Amino acid sequence: MKKTLFSFLLFLGFVAVVQAQEISQNAIGIRVGDNDGFGTEVNYQRALGDNNRLELGLGWRSANSFNAIRLTGLYQWVWRLDGNFNWYAGVGAAGGFFDFDNDFVDDDTSESFLNAAGTIGIEYNFDIPLLLSLDFRPEIGILNDIDDSLEFDIALSIRYQF
Repeated sequence: MKKTLFSFLLFLGFVAVVQAQEISQNAIGIRVGDNDGFGTEVNYQRALGDNNRLELGLGWRSANSFNAIRLTGLYQWVWRLDGNFNWYAGVGAAGGFFDFDNDFVDDDTSESFLNAAGTIGIEYNFDIPLLLSLDFRPEIGILNDIDDSLEFDIALSIRYQF
C-alpha cells in the first residue's frame, strides 16, 4: 500500500513538473468579440508566477441601441496542452457604464454596472513575440437594476509579448 501511494504521489509530482511552464511577463493587444453587439477591448496581461497571470481590459461595446464602456480584471491560471498550445481559466469582475436608447418606446437609460466574470480559453504562443487566443467569457450582473442576466462572450485576441 505504501509503495502504491508513493508511486502515485511521484507520478503526480512528475505531471506537475512536466505541465509547469513559464508564461510571458507582459503582453498587450486587442480582444475582439461578440455579445449583444460588436465589442473591442484593449487588453494587458501581467505574469504573477510561472503559470498564473492578471488580465486587465478596457473595452467598448456597441449594438443597435446599446453602447457600453467597461473595465475588466481577471485572475487566470495557465496550463500547457502541447508544444506552444496552452489553455487557461480564470475568475474576475467587470464594471462600467452603458447607455440604452429604445426609440420604439422613447426610453433612454444610462446606468453603471458590476458583473462577476469567468474565462476559459485556448492560446497559441508563436516563436516570435505574438500570442493568439480564443476565449469564452461568461458574466452575470450583480450590481445592475436593468439587466442581471447571464451573458456569454466569445472573442479572439492577438497580443504582443514583451
